[in-house]
Amino acid sequence: MKILGALALAALIAPAQTGKAPTTLKDAYKPYFKIGVAINERQFDERDPTAAAIIASQFNTISPENALKWESIHPRLDTFNFTPADHYVSFGEKNRMFIVGHCLIWHSQVPKWVFEDAEGKPLTREALLERMHDHIRTVVGRYKGRIGGWDVVNEAINDDGTMRQSPWFRIIGEDFIEKAFQYAHEADPSAELYYNDYSLENDAKRRGALALIRKLKTDGVPITGIGLQGHVKIDSPSAQKEAKTIEDFAALGIRVNISELDVDVLPRTTRSDSADVSTIAAGSAAANPYTAGLPEEQQQALARRYAELFNVFLQHHKSMGRVTLWGLSDANTWLNNFPTRGRTNYPLLFDREMKSKPAFTSVLDDAKNFRETNGTR
Repeated sequence: MKILGALALAALIAPAQTGKAPTTLKDAYKPYFKIGVAINERQFDERDPTAAAIIASQFNTISPENALKWESIHPRLDTFNFTPADHYVSFGEKNRMFIVGHCLIWHSQVPKWVFEDAEGKPLTREALLERMHDHIRTVVGRYKGRIGGWDVVNEAINDDGTMRQSPWFRIIGEDFIEKAFQYAHEADPSAELYYNDYSLENDAKRRGALALIRKLKTDGVPITGIGLQGHVKIDSPSAQKEAKTIEDFAALGIRVNISELDVDVLPRTTRSDSADVSTIAAGSAAANPYTAGLPEEQQQALARRYAELFNVFLQHHKSMGRVTLWGLSDANTWLNNFPTRGRTNYPLLFDREMKSKPAFTSVLDDAKNFRETNGTR
């Protein structure tokens, strides 16, 4: 009965189409790249069976929202909490998915103790490198051969292209990135290793990231891909800018992933389009206009925006490994609370009732149209 229920649900999510066109995202995009979603603990524990069934039927790669971040998996010096991460990996294996590890080294969601000695003083370079090495060796080593790719370093570059002055950078130096990749490769030589960041469509930040990756490759660092997070607005960046960003990174000889895709439909409450999690902005009623639901006009605009983005991804499919949505439904998107808390946003392909939106259909149609026009690789 459980299997039949999941199949029936999948049919409701993606109604049968005429001809032989696939009715799931993962099947529609199988000739081109993987389609993924970031999932939370209720979903991979299957305490939310509706969400778990949608994830299993529609996607062939997953990323964890929080289960593998340092504060979750390594909360205290001598304590690792592997239970949620184990369940996450088991869910992916059960559903024969490509499993992504997110993330090993980041300036956020890291306990304060990581950077301090027993007296609360900043660690030396050597001590922090050893702490980093132990963390990566333990976490990556536990899932060796099971997690296929890791976001090794996350968000190490400022919006102007300079290096972020994180504790990792201040204590170790710029080579903390190189060391993190080396340690991850040592722990699992077969895993794909990525640098992941937001707003890489912006010229200055993209130049900084390109320079970083060129240097890593010149120095023989085992980086295999870039994660373009893809936290975009309904009206920016342009399709042309998205295409150029993919092309610039692909030219370095690395795989390009869209790692955290969502489309913010609400009015801006900051001057910047940055996805820096530390950004906080005051709100107003005018900044939260769709509390009763997204009007049809905006639904169609969102569908057109997703179609525009996926058309770019398809045009560059030979350079791409995956496109991952950052969350399954509008109900639990992080954009309900970023950069302004308590708003009602609609950035994903499934609504608050787990029903597919016009944007879902437009993404499916993109693959169908591309296949009919260009065939498969």
